[in-house]
Amino acid sequence: MAKIYYDKDAKLDLIKNKTIGIIGFGSQGHAHAQNLKDSGCQVMVGELKNSEPWKAAAKAGLKVASADEVAKAADINVMLVPDQLQREIYYSAIEKGLQKGNMLMFAHGFNIHYNQIIPPPKVDVTMIAPKCPGHMLRRLYTEGSCAPALVAVHQDASGKAKQMALAYAKGIGCTRAGVLETTFAEETETDLFGEQTVLCGGVTSLIKTGFETLVDAGYQPEIAYFEVCHELKLIIDLIYQGGFSYMRYSVSDTAEYGDYTRGPRVIDEYVREEMEQILCEIQDGTFAREWILENQAGRPSFNASRRHEAEHEIEEVGKRLRGMMPWLK
Repeated sequence: MAKIYYDKDAKLDLIKNKTIGIIGFGSQGHAHAQNLKDSGCQVMVGELKNSEPWKAAAKAGLKVASADEVAKAADINVMLVPDQLQREIYYSAIEKGLQKGNMLMFAHGFNIHYNQIIPPPKVDVTMIAPKCPGHMLRRLYTEGSCAPALVAVHQDASGKAKQMALAYAKGIGCTRAGVLETTFAEETETDLFGEQTVLCGGVTSLIKTGFETLVDAGYQPEIAYFEVCHELKLIIDLIYQGGFSYMRYSVSDTAEYGDYTRGPRVIDEYVREEMEQILCEIQDGTFAREWILENQAGRPSFNASRRHEAEHEIEEVGKRLRGMMPWLK
């Protein structure tokens, strides 16, 4: 069982007199920076001068500077730019500004776990990974609640890295819900596995294959979209609210019987074997190397896949049908 920390386990005073540098004012960065500011912490944002994120941070009342200026001034530097940009930004702007006793933080362990960033031994290296998108993290904080998060310590130079990380988690609100202890390796590998096999890769491939199967059999694309894509949110919301049992309680007995008897035929032993292979590729660094090389080459496969998927029939059908649903806006 994971150890879980709450408000009572974290002391915000540990970081209230520290300067916290948020590197990147994007999805997670904007939420971390504003939540910390509202918690009474001293925050600086590192961004490209006069970029849209720079202007957004300034409009939010935050002090903004270049990443290298922030690194020099901050006691805690939090890397919240996309994974593929972190190595370059760290070595060009952050590393030289780190001082003994500083803390380098992450919200995802990719660059530390796969040795793309190797911090000096004089600094603490920790992670607080909220389990929700940034906009939700911000909204929940302003409503007086928050989402859970993960905490991990990669390097404890000061002897109080975990306590400092938990103080940060309290500053962004996550100790209200609970912060589970993990490691950089566990967070990175399980996060990538979840994205690739279930949350993104698995779900989109399942939806698309179901859609294609119905359309190829002569059914109307619009009906296929409703049955394999649109209604998925209803099912996920029920699972999110009360688990598989609540979803099965809420659907028809016919649907429940089909769940038990047909689901294992779709997600069979072949799928399990492929999942195990994908996990091995994550654990041994195969996927990380592939993704790093893809970015170094200018993302040819990534961009081609993005264009190809955007042209799939389900995207056109879905766009047209969503136009009938004004509540989505």
